[in-house]
Amino acid sequence: MTTTLRSLPDPRHDPALVVVAHGSRDPRALSTVRALLDRVRAARPGLRVRLGHIELNEPLLPDTLAALGDTDAVLVPLLLSRGYHVKRDIPELAAASPVRARIAAPLGPHPLLVDALHGRLAEAGWRRRRGDAVVLAAAGSRDPESAVDTGRTARLLAARLGVPVVPAYASTAAPTVPEAVAALTAAGHDRVAVASYFTAPGRFATETAAAAPWIAAQPLGTHPAMARLLLHRYDEARSTAPLRAVAMA
Repeated sequence: MTTTLRSLPDPRHDPALVVVAHGSRDPRALSTVRALLDRVRAARPGLRVRLGHIELNEPLLPDTLAALGDTDAVLVPLLLSRGYHVKRDIPELAAASPVRARIAAPLGPHPLLVDALHGRLAEAGWRRRRGDAVVLAAAGSRDPESAVDTGRTARLLAARLGVPVVPAYASTAAPTVPEAVAALTAAGHDRVAVASYFTAPGRFATETAAAAPWIAAQPLGTHPAMARLLLHRYDEARSTAPLRAVAMA
């Protein structure tokens, strides 16, 4: 009996994964994103993984795409909800490049984000007790769909934790984190934790953590669920998204 050996797919021939980060003046953000990409590479050896920023940090996305040249790539926003960057900036930059691009959905909402949020809260000392509550601290956006996405994540996290979770924002949208904390305290919740709905350390994450009356979780950062989610969005867009189109899920 002759056994035919089939060669395994070679990830070097797959579309490149371009992780699109916002960019930050805080040097911790760039080092965190680079460490997260190292986790992605370790999870899928051989896959071409690149980084491009919308602003503030190098490499900027147009430079990353130009370096890739005439090739296939999947752009995965390292962003947690829909908004202007996802709907306009990233597609326009992709369309102006030589890359044959598929654009994935933003990371949230998704159960893997809830895994990361839960894990960060546990690291900060979270143990559920009757009367507890959580504020989900996000950046904020003028796009109403961003708040819809953040609200869905808050509901998923509430179901996981078994306590109320209220979304709040560092800028632009309402309520602010101090307002949400005050409302929960007035409603009788004597222990209010702040879950950091940020991909990396920065000004907003620092300011919202300072408003926590009890514990504040660290940003999502390099939590293992984040690497899994980036690869999930890559695979999802690779199999379903048409070239140069945004796949919203």
